[in-house]
Amino acid sequence: MDSQSASNFTNQFLIAMPGMADDNFAGSVVYLCEHTEHGALGLVINKPSDIKLGRLFEKVELALDREELAEQPVYLGGPVQVQRGFVLHEQSEADAADLDADGALYSSSLRIPGGMAMTTSKDVLEALACGAGPKRVLVTLGYAGWSAGQLEDEIARNGWITVDAQPELIFETPIEQRYERALGLLGISQMMLSHQAGHA
Repeated sequence: MDSQSASNFTNQFLIAMPGMADDNFAGSVVYLCEHTEHGALGLVINKPSDIKLGRLFEKVELALDREELAEQPVYLGGPVQVQRGFVLHEQSEADAADLDADGALYSSSLRIPGGMAMTTSKDVLEALACGAGPKRVLVTLGYAGWSAGQLEDEIARNGWITVDAQPELIFETPIEQRYERALGLLGISQMMLSHQAGHA
């Protein structure tokens, strides 16, 4: 069986089940940016740090004039490469006109099927500082990574449930409501899950 068609969770939310033992992921919603036979990479979208975007821009010597962005938190994206910034953003029609020969708008950008992109290069921050760049962004420090087969194993053990991602949940839903709203996409609530969770 083709492993790609069997389980490709790219552009889906991973929702941590109540019994999640790993403190890095307890109560978290992860947006999965990439999932291949080699492993998976995602960003936690509901764990804000105490750093605001305006402060992060100051640290990289850029001024962020967009007031609505300056007060947004930087998120704890996962336990891997926590000193590095990851920018999750939408790909707009205007962006498409500026793509380079490789189909990338920024020098280090992963285009995600479904209209999103994840960029790790400073040029996306420079674009935002100039008042350009993507309209909606979520910036994290660090990411969540899984080796080949690891994520599938965690899902099989009921560590996560998955659902198709919705950009509105990432960019518009209040942080404290994202876990419950993600569950709502499946028609379930946290209360239902905690009743079902037992110990073997």
